[in-house]
Amino acid sequence: MPLHRRWSTDVLPEPARPSWQVVLERQSGVLSLGQLRAYGHTKADLAANVEAGRWQRVLPGVYATFTGPLPRPARLAAALLYGGKHAILSHHSAAEEWGLLPIIDRPVEITVPYTSSAISQRPFVVVHRSRALAHTTLATTPPRTRGADTVVDLAVSQETAREATLLVVDLVSRSSISLEAVENCVTQRPPYRYRAAIRNGLGLVRNGLMSALEVEYLQLVEDEHGLPRGDRQTPFVVDGKTLWEDVTYDSHGAAVTVRLDGRATHAMAGIAFRDRRRDNAAELAGRARLVYGWNEVHTEPCAVADEVRQVLLREGWDPAGHREPTCRRCTS
Repeated sequence: MPLHRRWSTDVLPEPARPSWQVVLERQSGVLSLGQLRAYGHTKADLAANVEAGRWQRVLPGVYATFTGPLPRPARLAAALLYGGKHAILSHHSAAEEWGLLPIIDRPVEITVPYTSSAISQRPFVVVHRSRALAHTTLATTPPRTRGADTVVDLAVSQETAREATLLVVDLVSRSSISLEAVENCVTQRPPYRYRAAIRNGLGLVRNGLMSALEVEYLQLVEDEHGLPRGDRQTPFVVDGKTLWEDVTYDSHGAAVTVRLDGRATHAMAGIAFRDRRRDNAAELAGRARLVYGWNEVHTEPCAVADEVRQVLLREGWDPAGHREPTCRRCTS
């Protein structure tokens, strides 16, 4: 029996049925109405436990054998039991299980077959439907969508095509989920929307971009302002270690480095030390360097482009024959 079916034991014959304690441990103290009946709890018994405050109704047909707030494992178990035996964690909930996104307080997201009667029960659970569960399910504990499918599902759920592109770049570039796996997923099961945007994000990753901030810099600063496209993830050896610079322009005749800093702070001593060593190494090598964060690139790309242009010209870049600016902000 596939592992993901363990959440619904009410159909098992009694000899194959795990003990009551085993079910409680597996499902973090949460059971379906069918399971409770299978273990001998009548409707009157269930009502008495709820009325006495020993148990609580969590979702239609799902009960917790304790009171008070549900820990995360119990919330996941409850959502899956509500969705039925083929339900799996998906979207943000699957991404949290994969370590792609931080765990925060949000509704549990599950995906069920199209034939399922489960509907969203906000704010506890959001229900999605799929005809491809047989191909997207990974029989983990608890069951969830495969990593590549999780990335695609999240991209499809974004509000705009641009957000879908940025999400793909961020998740694929900084996770253990391979670029090839996501590309195969898109090819085998083409998403119903943002297909071009998702492929664009994958192409950006393949060309060396590592974050949404790098995409913003490429498109809003370089492309829209007629600047040359720098080389991405250029290796430099500092103190015997290979470190990577986000953007360099040596191939365009200018020894210029641009660092794109997506961190809010430099609280980690190791990161701060590494960046100081990179700064010192750049200074000793006579390299010009500029550092920009998300707010500057996203809200003031024209000012960033002007600074980069000035430094590139100063360091030897010849703009003859390069692209014309297309930025509407500069001309409006």
